[in-house]
Amino acid sequence: MEGRRKKVLVIEDERAMAKALELKLTHEGLECKTAIDGAAGLAMLGTEAFDLILCDLVMPKMDGFHVLEEMKVKQISTPVIVLSNLSQTEDAQKAIALGAKDFFIKSDTPIAQIVERVKAILQ
Repeated sequence: MEGRRKKVLVIEDERAMAKALELKLTHEGLECKTAIDGAAGLAMLGTEAFDLILCDLVMPKMDGFHVLEEMKVKQISTPVIVLSNLSQTEDAQKAIALGAKDFFIKSDTPIAQIVERVKAILQ
């Protein structure tokens, strides 16, 4: 019997980026769901189990920092990779301090590299 497919939650308000990530992750054999903002992502985390989360920082309603803070409060230990166009070192350091496993600047990182990191964490 084959093991279940790993499930990734993409919390990203840029629809083109969310769709590109979803297509690539699905092509790699992963199950993928998307949420358009942090509040929607947290709601999904309350009803489904995920193996990994890709989370943008700057979003309406609830930003990625708040998502990481809420995950800590709710003791949700799912690994998170933060994606952002914020390139300040302080943003990366804050995200890592809040529990993120990694931080990628979207405009500087090919989707294939992000997906390779997802696969490495899921192994």
